[in-house]
Amino acid sequence: MKSVRTNGCGCFIGLDEAGYGPNLGPLVIATSVWETPGSPDGCDFYSCLGQVIDLKASSDSSRIQVADSKQVNVGKNAFRNLERSALSLLRSTGIQPTTNHELWRVLCLGDETSANDFENSLADWERGSITIPVEADEDDIAEMADRLSNCFAEQGIVCQEFVAQIVPAARFNRLLDEHGSKGVVLSTLGVQLLQSVWDSESITPTVIVGDKHGGRNRYDGFIEGIVGDAMIFRIEEGRQMSRYRVGSTELRFQVQGERHLPVAAASIVAKYFRELAMMQFNEYWKTHVPEIRPTKGYPTDARRFLKDIQPVLTELELNLDDLWRRR
Repeated sequence: MKSVRTNGCGCFIGLDEAGYGPNLGPLVIATSVWETPGSPDGCDFYSCLGQVIDLKASSDSSRIQVADSKQVNVGKNAFRNLERSALSLLRSTGIQPTTNHELWRVLCLGDETSANDFENSLADWERGSITIPVEADEDDIAEMADRLSNCFAEQGIVCQEFVAQIVPAARFNRLLDEHGSKGVVLSTLGVQLLQSVWDSESITPTVIVGDKHGGRNRYDGFIEGIVGDAMIFRIEEGRQMSRYRVGSTELRFQVQGERHLPVAAASIVAKYFRELAMMQFNEYWKTHVPEIRPTKGYPTDARRFLKDIQPVLTELELNLDDLWRRR
């Protein structure tokens, strides 16, 4: 279902991922959709929202950090900072989950899938429910969400929604078999996700920005798959940026796309969900191998983790492809 637009003059959609490199845990791709009071290309989000949002980490508790999730999820209070930013942003759009499963359903499925269907679709290590927030303060999040909403209203900006694709290992491996390339899988899923938030026939001036991956310069073939017979105009294709126009929309795939706040917001939400998924993953395996050290899922440590759980994998008769992303 396409986003419902209000009376904003423009639309800015940010697209980003978390978990492209690891072998364990899901790939998470997220979008954030923002309405702007004027041209989306001319909207300086950080200046407009400087009362409540900071690009850099700060001891000022009256603001949240919204930047590339790699910059937010660092330091002594890394996860708390990430969670505070993610849940404040989500709550400002009306998303108020109390568990990781609620967050999964809201981001990916809306109300179209029943709780039973959802539970039945989960792997064993995805079933454990985590109450959220885990580390951030609930009252602080509620206050920040209110302050965000008030600032948005003052500036004529609307953070409309977040939508995500969460791709567990089993599905990722099936897509690898289908497409033959990890980069093609990511680009295909990212562009498909745009279908749920972007109407290519809309006359609303729209900017879509996503991060470039894997040295790819051409994206028109992926865009073609979701816009039907609409004309795709190639503006530029290069190492730093590839730009296209479809109707009233400009699509950009660029290096360091997270410097745009809507992309950074998508990055934070994607990373937050993946961090929750890895907590859940580690807790599951700890019940089978109590002394095991947790993993973030990245290649070197993932191989260590896989070696440690190998006897249990055999005992449980689990298919490695359901657990281990091959690339």
